[in-house]
Amino acid sequence: MSYIQEIRKYIGHAPMLSAGATMAVIKDGKILLNRRSDTGTWGIPGGALELGETLEQTAARELKEETNLTAGRFRLLNVFAGPDFFFVYPNGDQLYSVVTLFLAEDATGDLRVNDGESTRLQYFGKDELPPLESRAAKIMEWLTAESIV
Repeated sequence: MSYIQEIRKYIGHAPMLSAGATMAVIKDGKILLNRRSDTGTWGIPGGALELGETLEQTAARELKEETNLTAGRFRLLNVFAGPDFFFVYPNGDQLYSVVTLFLAEDATGDLRVNDGESTRLQYFGKDELPPLESRAAKIMEWLTAESIV
């Protein structure tokens, strides 16, 4: 059971704060997105920090869990927080996210859905983005403004 699931047993759907990491994988000018099983929208592979993990470990773990890719090297791009990173999940859980964004500089492996959190994986150019989950949309705005995607 994850740390967040454990805390939810005590606080129910009340707002909580969570730190996490997201890994941007860019190939041929396109970014890898995962279609989320909980919302049906698309996001950037990532997730919550577990007890005792570094943000780098979280980024690497989530990338592997969600895409089967491994990044030997990655670089910190930005940290996001605030009202734009408040999210209400379909089950009613409320979360204020602090998202650390990394860029995978050498992702390798056979791309495949590895867990129940995603239903699909696909690369998209900035002009062909599908409906994004709200936090991913804000990160994509930043990535586009910085000419990373």
